[in-house]
Amino acid sequence: MKKITIAIDGHSSCGKSTMAKDLARKLGYIYVDTGAMYRAVTLYALRNDLFNADHSIKTDELKARMDDIRISFRFNEQTGRPDTYLNGELVEKDIRTMEVSNLVSPIATLAFVREAMVAQQQKMGEEKGIVMDGRDIGTVVFPHAELKFFVTASAEVRAQRRYDELKQKGMEADFDEILKNVQERDYIDSHREVSPLRKADDAIELDNSHMTIDEQNEWLMQQYHKAVEA
Repeated sequence: MKKITIAIDGHSSCGKSTMAKDLARKLGYIYVDTGAMYRAVTLYALRNDLFNADHSIKTDELKARMDDIRISFRFNEQTGRPDTYLNGELVEKDIRTMEVSNLVSPIATLAFVREAMVAQQQKMGEEKGIVMDGRDIGTVVFPHAELKFFVTASAEVRAQRRYDELKQKGMEADFDEILKNVQERDYIDSHREVSPLRKADDAIELDNSHMTIDEQNEWLMQQYHKAVEA
């Protein structure tokens, strides 16, 4: 069966990464979590004092260091999913904190950051057989992907999912703070000048507010088979 490129875009905390990871595993495809890549850049900026006291970004200093930021993914046999590495260090847990969540959207709006990340992402996808999720995969990174999804869910549902995820990991969580973060990220992602979040004209929309993971996965496989058999 021919290999294709699958692009999954959508709002924050709507389960894109879980969806993409599960789909890639079933198909034997490579999975790339682009959101994790921007989170890793944010973590690098935090660790290297590249934010001012008011949380604005020291853009000139960050731009000068972009060549020092190397992001990779390694398969974790215990979880069955890839982990994120920043310059060779496992940072999968570090990039999921609320501190990073609150700062990642401004980092992701920077043109030089997106340019660097898109270049890395396109290189990863040269051989096809890849599932990639993010905000601009179907519109910018892989505009010619054979299968594109645009995923959404209500802000309240997404905040609850994020809250439950953090609690399961034993991390501190406040629902109201998470909901505010989700709403702020929606606005920033949709209104940024560079590669704003939008549905590609040929993307299939999925509102998974009231779907189980099994129902979602079954639906995704149906769409995949339609795409490869077309």
